[in-house]
Amino acid sequence: MEAVAVAPTEETTAVKRKIKGARLIPSGIAFIKATFNNTKVTITDPRGNVICWGTAGKAGFKGSRKSTAYAAQLVATDTVKKAQQGFGMREVEARINGPGPGRESAVRGIAAAGVDVTSIKDITPVPHNGCRPPKRRRI
Repeated sequence: MEAVAVAPTEETTAVKRKIKGARLIPSGIAFIKATFNNTKVTITDPRGNVICWGTAGKAGFKGSRKSTAYAAQLVATDTVKKAQQGFGMREVEARINGPGPGRESAVRGIAAAGVDVTSIKDITPVPHNGCRPPKRRRI
């Protein structure tokens, strides 16, 4: 009997996606990167594997609106809801990075989505007098 190679069809790929999406991850880590221009939220499982992510640009904001606290709150809420629906996430540890305006409002957005925030950590790297910062803007 000969082995016949079968091309992947829509049915077989749909089954694989269902199996992968079916795993339950009750707790995870939310990495919030708040820059002056944008806010990015990445949700991972406890081992660090990315489950879902979102940015202010992906949420529909453009230009200077991406850097607002409201955009950060919406991004965090949308991303956490995606993790809830796809993976059954119930609690999250928030790790905040960066100096942007969306720092606290992103954590508020996570809590507003109905997920318990177990801890909040600031992981912004602080130099011990490292590189010289850029010069001041003159407008």
